[in-house]
Amino acid sequence: MPSNYTAADTIRVLVSTDNHVGYNERDPVRGDDSWKSFHEVMTLAKDRDVDMVLLAGDLFHENKPSRKSMYQVMRSLRMNCYGEKPCELEMLSDASEQFGGTFNHVNYEDPDINVAIPVFSIHGNHDDPSGEGHLAALDILQMSGLINYYGRTPESDNIEVKPVLLQKGNTKLALYGLSNVRDERLFRTFRDGKVKFFQPSTQKDDWFNLMSVHQNHHAYTDTGYLPEHFLPKFLHLVVWGHEHKCLIDPTKNPDQGFHVMQPGSSVATSLVEGEAETKKVAILTIKGQDFDCETIRLKTVRPFVMKEIALSNFREMRDIAQISDNKPKITRFLEGIVNDLIEQATEQWRETQEEAGDTNEDEESIEPPLPLVRLRVEYTAPEGGNFDIDNPQRFSSRFLGRVANATDVVQFHRKRQTQKQIKARPEMPDADRLEQIRLDSVKVEKLVQEFLTAQSLTILPQNNFSDAVGMFVDKDDKNAMHDFVDDALASQVKQLIGDEEDEDWDEERMAEMMEECKAALEAKFDRGEAKRSKRTISRNPKPDNWDSDVDGPWEDQPASYIGQGEQEGEIEVNDDDDENVSRASTRGRGRGRGRSGKAAGAGTTRKTAASTKKAPAKAGGRGKRKPFEDDEDDEEDVVMIDDDDDDDDDESQLFVKTTSKKAPAKKAPTKSNAQTSKASTGKQTQLSWLGSQSSQANGSATNGSGRATANRAPPKRRQEPSEDEISDDDAFEPPPAAAARSRTSRR
Repeated sequence: MPSNYTAADTIRVLVSTDNHVGYNERDPVRGDDSWKSFHEVMTLAKDRDVDMVLLAGDLFHENKPSRKSMYQVMRSLRMNCYGEKPCELEMLSDASEQFGGTFNHVNYEDPDINVAIPVFSIHGNHDDPSGEGHLAALDILQMSGLINYYGRTPESDNIEVKPVLLQKGNTKLALYGLSNVRDERLFRTFRDGKVKFFQPSTQKDDWFNLMSVHQNHHAYTDTGYLPEHFLPKFLHLVVWGHEHKCLIDPTKNPDQGFHVMQPGSSVATSLVEGEAETKKVAILTIKGQDFDCETIRLKTVRPFVMKEIALSNFREMRDIAQISDNKPKITRFLEGIVNDLIEQATEQWRETQEEAGDTNEDEESIEPPLPLVRLRVEYTAPEGGNFDIDNPQRFSSRFLGRVANATDVVQFHRKRQTQKQIKARPEMPDADRLEQIRLDSVKVEKLVQEFLTAQSLTILPQNNFSDAVGMFVDKDDKNAMHDFVDDALASQVKQLIGDEEDEDWDEERMAEMMEECKAALEAKFDRGEAKRSKRTISRNPKPDNWDSDVDGPWEDQPASYIGQGEQEGEIEVNDDDDENVSRASTRGRGRGRGRSGKAAGAGTTRKTAASTKKAPAKAGGRGKRKPFEDDEDDEEDVVMIDDDDDDDDDESQLFVKTTSKKAPAKKAPTKSNAQTSKASTGKQTQLSWLGSQSSQANGSATNGSGRATANRAPPKRRQEPSEDEISDDDAFEPPPAAAARSRTSRR
C-alpha cells in the first residue's frame, strides 16, 4: 500500500456474491438459512463502516422471489444501509447510462432518502430479467431506493460495458459490471469482437478498474464458460460470481496481469464438495491503484461436512461382501461414519464461533444448529460378492432430529459401465445416476439431460429440448415448450421440402436428412447462435370480480390467454411482399383484433390489409368500443434510437474503446412513431458520459404514446356472418347491417 494515501483517500468495499435468498424456504429446518446469512453480510458492512457493498449476482434464488424473500432482503438493506452518515463517494459519470427508469441516478444522491452505504449489484442467472416488462427483482429494489442495479445487458449479441465512475479523495474507482448472459452466447459475442469496454479518457491511468461478472469460471464445455483472457488487460481486479466454491483469496493471472477472486456463495444450495468449503466474504481496501483484501468467515452459515468412501476399500467390507444377507452389517458400518461426521460438523461450528469472537461463559449451553451431512458411498462389490444396501431415504430417516437433511444423508452409486444400447428401444437413465441428481440439487436441466441421453431422439434436438424445459420450469415461461416444438418441426419441414435434387424418396434418405437437420440445430445451439422466436401474447381482460390477492395474478391464469385460434390473426410480417400481406389477411379473417403495445410489424400488416377494404363500415361497427390496454406494456415498450455517427463522435471525446472490431450496424426500425431520446446529464460536473445509449429496449418498436391504431379489444359477443356473406377476396369484410345494429343497441 502506498504511504501517501490517507483514510480520506481510501475506498473500502465489502464483496459478496450468490446469496440465493429464498433457497429452500419451505423447508421447516433450513427455510431461513439464506436470508440470515445475507443479513449477516449486510450487518458486517455497517459494523465495519465500509464505503459500499458490491454484489456479483444471484441475490435471489428464484426469478420471481416470494414475498417473504423480498421482505427479508428489503428489511436487511434498510436496517444497515440507511443512516445519517453521509456517503463520501462522489459520482463522476452520467448515472442515467447505468441506472435506467424514473429515478435514473445513484440512490445516495436522492434528496428524499439518506443512504449511508450504497449497494451496487448485477443480476445473475437466477434473478435475471424476464416477463413482459423484462424486469428483474433488482429493478424493484432499485425503484425503492435500496440498491443500484448496474451492468445490464439489453443486447446479448452487441454488448457495451461502461463503468460507474466513483471517487473518494485522490482514489478513483471505475466499477465495471457484466450481468449474466448465456455462456455459449457470451463466448460467441466475445469471439466475434462484439463486446466493447469503455475507459474514461481523462486521467485514464489513474483509475482502479474493478469488474464483477457472473458466468461459468471453469470450462465445463468448449464454449460454456468465460475465459479470463477474453477480459481486457487494463483491469486490476475481477470479482467472479456464479461459482459457489469459495476461492476468495485473489490470484493473479500472469498473462492478463489482473487479479481474480471468487467469493463463492453464502449458503449451500447443493450437497456437493464445493459447497463444503468455509463460507466467507471480503473487504477490499483500495488506495490509488493498489488494493488489500481482508477475508471474514460467516458465522451464521449452517455447518456442512461431506465424505466420500468406497466400500470395497475397507477390508472388513470386502469380507462382508461374501456373506449373504449382509444389509444389517453394512448399515451399522455406515451409521458409525455418519455419527462421526455429525460430531465433526458440531466441532466445526464451535470453531467458527470462536474465530468470530463470540465465545462466553455460557458457550457450552449454546445449542449448535443441525448440520448438513452428506456421505457418498460407492458400493461396487468385488468379484463374487454383493453389497446389499438399504434404501437411501430409509437410512437417512434414522438421523431425524440430528441433521438438517434427514431425507438425503447418504448417496449410493456404483461405477458406471458402458453398455451397448438398442437404438430402437428407449431406455431409462441409470438408477444410481438418477438418484444422484435427485438428491444433489433436483435441477431440472440435469434430470432432463439424463433422460434425453438415454433416448435416441430423431427429430427434436436434445440440447434445445433441455433448455426449453429449463425455461418452462425455472423462468415460468409457459410458451417455451410450444415454441421449441414449433421451431424444430418448422426447421425439419423446411429442410425436407427444400431438398428437391433427389426425386426418389425412401425412408433411409428421409431419416438421414432428419438426422442432419437435428445435428445442425444442436451445433447451432452449442455455438450460441440459436434464438427463440418471440411470441406476441394476447390476453383476455381481467373480470371485474377477480381478486388478485385471493385468486392470484390474472396474468398467470390460463383463462387470461386468448386461444390459439384467436391468436392466428396476430402474426408478424417482416417483408413487404404482397403475398405475405395476403397470407396474413387470410389467416386473420374476420378477426382483426390486437392488443395495445404490439410489435410494429403486426400493426402495420393489419393496417395494410384493411386499407383496401371498406374502412368506413369497419369504423362504424367497432369505432366506439374502447380497447383493453395493458399498463405495463404502455410503460415499458419504448424505443431508443440513436444515430450511430453522432454517438461515435460524442463518445470519442471522453471514452476510449478498447476493442477495434465493430459490430455490424443494425437496420433501424421502420416504425413511424419511434421516438429518440438522449441520456440525461448527471449531477456531477467533473466527468460526464456524453455517449448515448446504444441498445434498444428488447427490440420493441412501440411506445406508450405510439400505439397501433388497428388494435382493438375483442367484443364479448359476436354474430358470425353466414358463409354466403364471406368472400375469399375480402378478409376483413364488416359484419352485416343487422349485426351492427345489434351491437349498437347493446351499447
